[in-house]
Amino acid sequence: MRMTVQDWALLFLLSLLWGGSFFFAAVAVREVPPLTVVALRTGIAALTLIVILKMRREALPFAKEVMAAFFVMGLLNNLLPFSLLFWAQTMIPSGLASILNATTPIFSIIVAHFLLADERMAANKAIGILFGFLGVIVLLGGDVLNGASIASLGMLACLGAALSYGFAGVYGRRFKAMDLSVPQVAFGQLVATTLMMVPIMSAVDRPWASSAPSLPVIASILALAIVSTALAYVIFFRILASAGAVNVALVTLLVPVSAILLGTLILGEQLALRHYAGMGLIGVGLLAIDGRIVDRLSKNGEAGTRT
Repeated sequence: MRMTVQDWALLFLLSLLWGGSFFFAAVAVREVPPLTVVALRTGIAALTLIVILKMRREALPFAKEVMAAFFVMGLLNNLLPFSLLFWAQTMIPSGLASILNATTPIFSIIVAHFLLADERMAANKAIGILFGFLGVIVLLGGDVLNGASIASLGMLACLGAALSYGFAGVYGRRFKAMDLSVPQVAFGQLVATTLMMVPIMSAVDRPWASSAPSLPVIASILALAIVSTALAYVIFFRILASAGAVNVALVTLLVPVSAILLGTLILGEQLALRHYAGMGLIGVGLLAIDGRIVDRLSKNGEAGTRT
């Protein structure tokens, strides 16, 4: 499926929204505990999606047969990765968290290879995984080998979030057979996540004992929920419908760029040279997994041989 000018514009907008989520989270966790930020993000985003569903004249998906699936999807796609990422961002820069999160497609391929019969490992995917893990090794540097540090724990938490997203991608396939629209699936998992997060947040963070957050933090949480979650879901699935899954996956390459720019220009974060080198290796891995550049080069080579 070819990308139109509108698709490209929406893809860049989506990368800004998802890159902005790392920025907004970095601001929020300065004053609000990470688990509370997760609960607020999913709860406010769910409320926003109610408005979207009403505008689309779609029913709220509360049937018994789908609720169990929503809770599992909410655990894998929201509760675990959001909690790990937000906790990590109390220790590492938002740009670095976004780079590590870009390994999600790599973990998705590994999980799918072992759990799905129709997703076997191809040569380009194996090469992509190799480059991806080389990038991770460069990012981690000697921190892990020299013993756990605050920064290395944060980076490992981001990798755990990417692995959880990988499992979510595989589990989420079952929703195709449930006769649900994409906004209904997004709403259902966000509601389930919020229901799970509220007691966890209450027991661990005890937010009522904390002082009220500042206006910039409140604005960041609202933007994280409404703009970088609810609106981003709508745009993501709009591109998915018009350009296909392969094209929309390109956003993975763009998100770290916007996250690093926002973190550097506004938050004053600084990344080490090895972080950029690691990002480059992960980017090469993602391009290999995407396969289009490799296919084009091979076709050009075959055309040159014929001439």
